[in-house]
Amino acid sequence: MNLRKVTALAVMTLMVAAPATPAFATNRDMVQLQTQVQELADRIARMQQSFDERMGVMRNLVEQSTDNVNKLTESVQTMQKGLQQQNADSQTKIEQVSGQIQTLNDSIDELKARLARTNKQLEDIQTQQQNLVQPAAQPAPGGTPTGPGAAATQAPPADVLYNNALRDYNSARYELALAQFQDYLKYYSTTALAGNAQFYIADMEYRSGNFEAAVADYDKVLEQFPGGNKAAAAQLKKGYSLLELGRKDAGVRELNALIQRYPRTIEATQARERLHKLGAATSRPAATHKTH
Repeated sequence: MNLRKVTALAVMTLMVAAPATPAFATNRDMVQLQTQVQELADRIARMQQSFDERMGVMRNLVEQSTDNVNKLTESVQTMQKGLQQQNADSQTKIEQVSGQIQTLNDSIDELKARLARTNKQLEDIQTQQQNLVQPAAQPAPGGTPTGPGAAATQAPPADVLYNNALRDYNSARYELALAQFQDYLKYYSTTALAGNAQFYIADMEYRSGNFEAAVADYDKVLEQFPGGNKAAAAQLKKGYSLLELGRKDAGVRELNALIQRYPRTIEATQARERLHKLGAATSRPAATHKTH
């Protein structure tokens, strides 16, 4: 109820409550009544003023609180955007570093192939020197050479075959690269680069979306060439393949196994990032104990 209405009601109440006075009532009684009414009106006016002032203060406080909340909300949103951007930048940098490391590994593979070619040339020179001293081997009936080297002579040299396959792989000519890497494993399965060839075969299957075959071929890298330089990458991609197949538990186990086995590699960092995105727990590398 408005305070002015309250004032009017109070005045009417006093007038009704006042005892009836005879017609000869003195002016003094009227003045006293007017004074009381005025005092009541003044009190109510002061109450109204105090009420208005307090309401004004409360409005200011509410407005200030609203502004502070809005500013805090904006700050939190800005921080969230900054963190998301930092995470995205970190992931991009990790992928860039991984690609650079992959390129370095490929360069190392090429260097190894060149060294193997040089060794092969030296072996050929030694063989030619021996042939100058020893009589040439007689061919088998029918003119077909026999011996353990007969099958290998049907394939290109190991370094040529590997380098051609790697060049086609880096140029995204995957069909040619796949056939050449398979030939390399067929003829040169015991060389130092055989594990790399097996990895690239699995990697091309992964790129084409054939994740079941990729898992099987990444397993071959891990089982047949556990000490090769592609072992960590093979286990990472095997975990990714399992996740792509919807086998989350198996994929998480594979990534955690990678972290345990190769904790300081770039592949372990990528595995931790993927587990974080999945909301899965990351295992810590096993502590090493020194024996005395």
